[in-house]
Amino acid sequence: MVRRLTVALAAGMITTISATAVVAQADVIKERQTLLKQFGDVTKPVGGMLRGNTAFDLATVQAALDAYAKNAKVLPTLFPEGSGTGDTEALPAIWQDKAKFDGLFGKLGTDAAAARVAITDEASFKANFPGVIRTCGTCHDSFRQKK
Repeated sequence: MVRRLTVALAAGMITTISATAVVAQADVIKERQTLLKQFGDVTKPVGGMLRGNTAFDLATVQAALDAYAKNAKVLPTLFPEGSGTGDTEALPAIWQDKAKFDGLFGKLGTDAAAARVAITDEASFKANFPGVIRTCGTCHDSFRQKK
């Protein structure tokens, strides 16, 4: 009787752990998608400024750079091994070359922090901001499925 109870408890724990892993994977995918969507949301108005379609606004630029620097620190942790399946555009290359992938986030964070200091007006914005978002393009080209 005790043995059956032990086996039943062990089976229940394994099922719970497996279910938790699937939920955790889904949660990490949603969390990274949320942060990456924030990148898109803060980049859109700044892109308009770069193209000359929107008036330059230093506060908007600084908010974008702050979001890049903050999220760049967190995002590498949101791509754990095994989180490449499901509702994600992440390519297997992320886990095949994790050092390069993580390095791009490190570069983005460093570049964003440096640009935050360097950008004081529209001229310095146009000189410094494109270099920051170039890293985004590198990551998209190498580690994200094409739509």
